[in-house]
This record gives sequence, structure tokens and C-alpha cells, in this order.
Amino acid sequence: MVTLVCMAGCTREKSEKVRDLDAVILSEEVLPAELKEIIDEKKAKPFQFTYSDRQKLYICIGYGKQETGGYSITLDELYLTDSDVVVSTTLLGPSVADREKKTATYPFIVIQTELVEQPVIFR
Repeated sequence: MVTLVCMAGCTREKSEKVRDLDAVILSEEVLPAELKEIIDEKKAKPFQFTYSDRQKLYICIGYGKQETGGYSITLDELYLTDSDVVVSTTLLGPSVADREKKTATYPFIVIQTELVEQPVIFR
């Protein structure tokens, strides 16, 4: 009984959405050079991190090595709560034709948004 009460008190409550954040999905060609280098180092494995140039926040999500091309990533949610920035993406699989092409790819997305101080929660 005591353990259940303690565990219930230790869980973090879900924060309410305050507002959506504006987002720009960046292509690899327009990434800051330093950010592009970091992604190149990490792209073989799944990653989630943020980067800031003191003007904008960049939210970076990679899905690691995929055996074929044709993958795409959708931005499902990007919003601010009182305590966090919440981001959610989905990796969409390739078409049948793309699956036949056995060329490794490294799908990732870089989301540029306003600079905020809250930590980012990846869902």
C-alpha cells in the first residue's frame, strides 16, 4: 500500500498544451554546417537531439540506417506546454518499388522553430 502511494506521487503529470509552435522543415542543403556534421556522425543509428544557434531551435530526429530508399517523415505535433516542448513524428515506409532498390538510406528530419528555454520531449 505504501509503495503504491509513493509511486503515484512520483509520476509526472501530463502538462496541458499552451500553444502550437511554428515549424519549418529544413532540407539538408540549408542546415548550419555544424549541425550537418553532427547529424552525419549520428545518422547510422536512431537519434533525437536539439541544437541552437542562439536565434532558432533545431529539433533533430533520425531513424537510423534503413536498407532501402523511399522513406519519409511526418511532423505530427509540435507544441509548447508550461514546462516542455512536445514533438511527435512518424516514419512512413517506402513504396513496393522503393523496397526493391537495395540502397541504404538514413532518414531524418530537422525542425526549425523559435528559440524557447523549455526542454524538448520526444514522443
